[in-house]
Amino acid sequence: MTKKTNTAATLTFKPKLIVKHLLDALPERARDVITNRYGLGEKAQKMTLEVIGKKYGVTRERVRQIENYALMSIRKSDAYQKEKTSFAELEQVLQALGGVVAEDELLEHVSSDKGTQNHVHFLFVVGEAFKKDRENEHFKHRWYIDDKLSEKVHDALRKLYKNLSNNDLVGELDIIAQFLTHVEDVADHLKQEHIVKRYLNLSKAIAKNPLGEWGLVTSPNIRAKGMRDYAFLVLRKHGSPIHFREVAKSIEKLFGKKAHVATTHNELIKDNRFVLVGRGLYALAEWGYMSGVVKDVIRKILEKHGPLAKEDIVQKVLNERYVKENTILVNLQNLKFFKRDKEGKYSLVA
Repeated sequence: MTKKTNTAATLTFKPKLIVKHLLDALPERARDVITNRYGLGEKAQKMTLEVIGKKYGVTRERVRQIENYALMSIRKSDAYQKEKTSFAELEQVLQALGGVVAEDELLEHVSSDKGTQNHVHFLFVVGEAFKKDRENEHFKHRWYIDDKLSEKVHDALRKLYKNLSNNDLVGELDIIAQFLTHVEDVADHLKQEHIVKRYLNLSKAIAKNPLGEWGLVTSPNIRAKGMRDYAFLVLRKHGSPIHFREVAKSIEKLFGKKAHVATTHNELIKDNRFVLVGRGLYALAEWGYMSGVVKDVIRKILEKHGPLAKEDIVQKVLNERYVKENTILVNLQNLKFFKRDKEGKYSLVA
């Protein structure tokens, strides 16, 4: 989940007091059902339809009917009409956050208190202007007012992650820019960075890793689960080969995870995402480094380029490995694998 950076909104009304006025319009049992269903009591604990049904000796469906009756009754009541300004203020809050907001983020923006959040949530449920889409495989619970804007945001998010693979990592500014290419016709104030971040937070398919990079939630680069995944992110952030001791230190510094040097080294050895390019130095295979010891690197170079002069071989190996030139020359003298022709070029032994 992305880190919340917004501060709590300051409402000019008291949600708990407004809800009390609305509930006073209901018969006792209906009021009790709504209170338990939405966690509006002192303990702020929500009850399921089944639990409430057992309390009254009725079916889950009957509880649902009572709940629906209570919501309709509130909307038709004088108390509801008297609180129009409060509902209008909540509309303004929702619009200021982008018009389409994940439920958890919306409620946290309004208050950090669970009880208050439950009361505000109930006001969104009973408010006639507000619409909710339930959580599904692609998106979280979210609230909105404008159907067209909601569909544009959802469609843009689908397009955004449609072409991503588990190997893709995208910087935050880049993914914001990509998202905006899919919503060019929305109002300019909805293209602000903090609002687009909220739109991104609607998705269950993409997320941000601890280094601020975005990708698919199925990627180990996003949901890092062990030393190998943390090591990969460390090397990727570093951008060049790094000693395994430094990898361990960086894991502790960046992720707050205890990383033993020996354990980190063993994990690097086992994972083909990493290539040993020098004494204790590791690079990412995706950077194009060849795997294997120096002898193997020479062999792969000759397989790719054919016979080469000593100087060319040395230069190409040094592009792949942090080793001394003499180490390369010693390997070239291995007559079991390499031979030298009259022109001084080396090739593979057939």
